[in-house]
Amino acid sequence: MPPADGDLAPLDQVIAERDAWRDRALRAAAEAENVRKRTETQMNDARAYAIQRFARDLLGVADNLERALQAAPAESEGPAAGLVTGLEMTRKALLTAFEGNGLTRVAPEAGTAFDPHQHQAMMEQPSETAAAGQVIQTLQPGYVLFGRTVRPAMVVVAAKGSVPTPDAGTRGAANAAYAAAGARTKR
Repeated sequence: MPPADGDLAPLDQVIAERDAWRDRALRAAAEAENVRKRTETQMNDARAYAIQRFARDLLGVADNLERALQAAPAESEGPAAGLVTGLEMTRKALLTAFEGNGLTRVAPEAGTAFDPHQHQAMMEQPSETAAAGQVIQTLQPGYVLFGRTVRPAMVVVAAKGSVPTPDAGTRGAANAAYAAAGARTKR
């Protein structure tokens, strides 16, 4: 015998309670899934950036190695030539190890747009070879680990009002070539 219309109140109460428990169960499952995803992301970040502090410490070694190569005599012979060759091979091996572990060198060329996420402006000066806001010179290379800046590149930036002149491009290229040749002869 079916219950009378007035007797459905207890059934409605049981259905409402069931719906409330179902809602709680769905919310708890969603929260558990969110916690799992958040933990997985944090663990992946921890793995990816675990070497960040170690890499930052090694950057000083790379800088000192670079300075040693710049101070080495250009035309060395005998034991000094072997020392320079050893320094160059060590630098190459260090940079290869950096690359193999996701640490990439950032050394913007002259004329590259200044990027505040990867570059640190050490000074600003007027320029005839670069437009305002472009890199004129890189003083110290920077490094990026999996897209995260470990150390920004220290650069000189063209000041506001700098406008490259038509013949300055050839002069700028000649100056850059001269500077690059000087850097090679110092090694």
